[in-house]
Amino acid sequence: MSYLNKGRILILSLIGIVFAVLIGLLAGNYLNTDNDAAQAIREAGIIVLPTSRELPALQLTRTDGALQDTQKLTGQWSLVFFGYTFCPDICPTTLAELRQLKKLLPQEAKDNLQILMVSVDPFRDSTEQLKLYLQYFDPEFLGLTGELTDVQILSNALSIPFIPGDTSKPRYTVDHSGNLAIISPDGRQHGFLRAPLDIAKIAEQLPKVMAP
Repeated sequence: MSYLNKGRILILSLIGIVFAVLIGLLAGNYLNTDNDAAQAIREAGIIVLPTSRELPALQLTRTDGALQDTQKLTGQWSLVFFGYTFCPDICPTTLAELRQLKKLLPQEAKDNLQILMVSVDPFRDSTEQLKLYLQYFDPEFLGLTGELTDVQILSNALSIPFIPGDTSKPRYTVDHSGNLAIISPDGRQHGFLRAPLDIAKIAEQLPKVMAP
C-alpha cells in the first residue's frame, strides 16, 4: 500500500473517530434518560439525534431519471448510504445486508421505508450503471448521483464524509464509510445506523424508531 493510500485511510479513520465522539456528545441527552427500550436501540447500532437536522438544498439525479430535491425526501423513512459501483468490499456487503434487512422487517415498516445509495464516484457511476448495480441487490433500491461537490456537501451535512478517488488512476478506489443516515418522513436527518450493521438487531429495533 502506498504512503498516499495509507494517509487517506488514516485521515478517514480520524474523521470517523471525531464523528463518533461528536455523535456520542449529541446523543448524550437522549441516553441520559436511558431505559430498556433506548438501551436496546443503542445496542442495535441505531443512533437517534436529540435534535433532527435539516438537509442542504441540492438537486441530484435519481436512477429512475427524475430529479431529487434533497430537502424533499419526505413522506416515508429513508436509509441513505454513500457508496459506488466499483467498490470492492463495503458496498456489496452493505447492500446485501440491507436486502436481508428488508426481508426481516414487518410489512408496515417495509412499506414505509426506502433505501437510497448516493454515488461517491459520479465520474464512473452513470444513472444506468448505478441502476443496474442496485437492481442486482433489490429492484426497489434507489440510486442518486450528481456533481461531486454536491455529493460531498450532502455527505458532510449528514456527518458521513468520504475521500474522493484519484481519477488519474485507472482503477482508483474511494475511501468511504459504511454508516447510513436515517431520514424521517419530514425530510430531516433523524439519526444513523452505525457500521458494522447488526441486521437482526436493527430489524427488531428500527420499527420502534419509525413508530409514530
